[in-house]
Parts: sequence; C-alpha cells; structure tokens
Amino acid sequence: MLRAINRVLLGLAGLVLLCVGGAVLAAGAGWPVPSWWPWDGPSDVLLSEADRDRWRDEGWWWPAVIGGLAVVVLLALWWLIAQLRRPRLAEVLVDSGDGEGALLRGRALEGVLEGEAESLDGVSRVHVTLTGRRSEPEAQVSLLLEPYASPGETLTRLTEEAVGHARDSAGLAVLPTEVRLRAAKHRAQRVS
Repeated sequence: MLRAINRVLLGLAGLVLLCVGGAVLAAGAGWPVPSWWPWDGPSDVLLSEADRDRWRDEGWWWPAVIGGLAVVVLLALWWLIAQLRRPRLAEVLVDSGDGEGALLRGRALEGVLEGEAESLDGVSRVHVTLTGRRSEPEAQVSLLLEPYASPGETLTRLTEEAVGHARDSAGLAVLPTEVRLRAAKHRAQRVS
C-alpha cells in the first residue's frame, strides 16, 4: 500500500509542478495565457506589494498560514518515517496448546525457510522476509533459479515442502506467501 501512496503522491506532485512550470514559462515567454492566470508577462511578480499587504491586518491570516504549513510538515514527517520503518516481522506468535502461546523469532523462521528452500533442486539463492502481524504472518520469498530449473516444479515443491513445514511447525492455519522467481544469468551452451 505504501508503494501505491508513494506513486500517487509523486505523480500528483509531478503533474502540478509540470502544469505550473509550463504556464509560468509560457507567461514569461510572452505567449498568450488564459485570462484567469495571475501572471501575464515577463515583468510580472509572484506577489505584488498590494497582495502582500492585503492580509497583514487580518487576525486569522497568520494562524491559518502557520497551521497549514504545520500540517504539511507533519505529513512530510509521517511519510519519511513510513519510508524508514522496517516492514520485517520481529516475532511470530505460536499456539502452544496451553492457551498461553509462545513467541518465535521472525529471523529464525526466515532462516529455516531460506535453508529448506535453498536445498530444493535448481534453487541458487533465496531471500525470505516475514511481514504482517505476529498472529497472522505473511512471507515474501525471492528465488534465484539455476538455468536448468523448472519454475513450476520448484514453486510447487516450495509451497508444499518449505512453506508447508514452516506453517505446520509454527502452528499457523495459513501462511500466505508471495514468491518472486528470477533466473540466474548464464552463457549459452554449445551444442555439437
């Protein structure tokens, strides 16, 4: 979801900047601009002295400006913190059967998943990240396949063996998994 928000915000900011910049450039070059456009010539200024003095005596003006800027700063800080936040799950809640439950380190479960996935035939490298909530974890798996590996067979074995064993050992009903497959680069083999 954060990726979608980033793309939408960057797209909107880019569109606004492109439109405003193009219109200012057109007005500065002396090209015709719409009648409602505030700048209509190369010698025009962004805020005239009359515009700057118009709101100075209004009691609501400065609190509104400061409040608006504070909201912009808070939104920017929220966005920055969201970018820096680690999505990795630190621990998984395992049902121990006695009603208490136990905590399993997320890194340990990731390591087990990686080890079992690397042992599959045709898998060169594996990276596993657990995300979600500790009671409902989700796995993101990246596999680098050898040139001879069958993607369908590897995916089937991964879901049945590695993910199945991890799900069963953690006592989870389901372990949703997103798998990304990439092929290792290799040279063409000579056929004689």
